[in-house]
Amino acid sequence: MNVIKDISKLLAEVELRHDPVSIRVNKFDEESALKFSYAMSAAQLTGQPIVPVIIDSYGGHVYSLMSMIANIKSSHIPVATIIEGKAMSCGALLFSYGTSGYRFMDKHATIMIHDVSSGAHGKIEEIKAEAKEGDRLNQVLYREMAANCGKENEFFLKQIHERSHADWYMDAEEALSIGLTNHLRVPEMKVKIDVEYTFN
Repeated sequence: MNVIKDISKLLAEVELRHDPVSIRVNKFDEESALKFSYAMSAAQLTGQPIVPVIIDSYGGHVYSLMSMIANIKSSHIPVATIIEGKAMSCGALLFSYGTSGYRFMDKHATIMIHDVSSGAHGKIEEIKAEAKEGDRLNQVLYREMAANCGKENEFFLKQIHERSHADWYMDAEEALSIGLTNHLRVPEMKVKIDVEYTFN
């Protein structure tokens, strides 16, 4: 995503106190979740009207995703989610939390959705407990994803089940048809810096 500065020709030099914040998400781990939180906090103070979150990711850890979602939900300004390349697994879920009307996707990008992985290892009872937690997260996240897209609660859960829980790849046109994306393009952010004269 490009940031374009429109500067008045009356100004010889310009130094912004704060550049607009945009957040790139490539990974979902504890480090990336912490950086995401700091960037979201900074964006609330710049005066910018929207926070762009650019996603190009194969996915990662679901609890890091949950942290990022919490940050988006607590934002005081709208959040635009933008896919450049791919948004898979956690990336696809995060994408759906962009403010309605502000979800953008390059027309050649790809989304992939699948069951939340428990990552279970160890003893049988531990595997059962982790599988139960994975199922809980699956229900929570895909029901919220459905609500974000204006679908009935079980829409994504049913679609995953009908595909025998295999990975579900979709192109931009399919994502648009189900309301997951709103626009098939990568937006630009413009910063206008002008001079205003008044005479009283």
